[in-house]
Amino acid sequence: MSQIVDDAGAATELAEGAAGSAAETADDADQRRLGQRLQRLRTERKWSLTELAEESGVSRAMINRVERGVSSPTATILGRLSGAFGLTVSQLLDETLEHDVPRTADPDEARGVQRGATADSWTDPETGYRRRPVSSAAFPADVTEVRLPAGREVAYPASAYAFLRHCIWVVDGVLEVVVAGESTRLGAGDRIELGDPADVVYRNPGDEAVRYVVVVVRAA
Repeated sequence: MSQIVDDAGAATELAEGAAGSAAETADDADQRRLGQRLQRLRTERKWSLTELAEESGVSRAMINRVERGVSSPTATILGRLSGAFGLTVSQLLDETLEHDVPRTADPDEARGVQRGATADSWTDPETGYRRRPVSSAAFPADVTEVRLPAGREVAYPASAYAFLRHCIWVVDGVLEVVVAGESTRLGAGDRIELGDPADVVYRNPGDEAVRYVVVVVRAA
């Protein structure tokens, strides 16, 4: 089992016990729903906090803070937690984000269309890494648009890839993908397919944000 990680510096602590009752923000609501989702998944498996910590490599204290909605996890922590549950990150976030798909008689709002202006997203509080779902939860593959700011990187453990096949396609900018210590630099239009599960680092070595699309399907 990998060393348990408590990335306290990456977590965003919400102010507790503040005077007055401020209205819940959209970010607060997302954080709360993610905590509820995580707690429900753990309860369904009859895991204690300690057992989930051992399965994921995330500290018990961090899991507790995320479940209570007082800390926002980093992308790396989400990857560890999703791997422990045998889910993709998108599946773990699915009930956290709002997916309002228009279903009206207006031809411009045909059933199944999701407008870019209303598409929801999740942002890593530490790096500014932002992921936006392109496909719906019912689609047989996870298709996600990612934006990674200049000079930033996000790491995912091998456990996050244990059941999956990944294809990464760069739309704009430069992306460095480090798989099991081996680095590959990709430019706009380039793509890479990941093989056997391994630790992966996504790094932006450029001066501008990189935008790429990740397609994930379950391995046969």
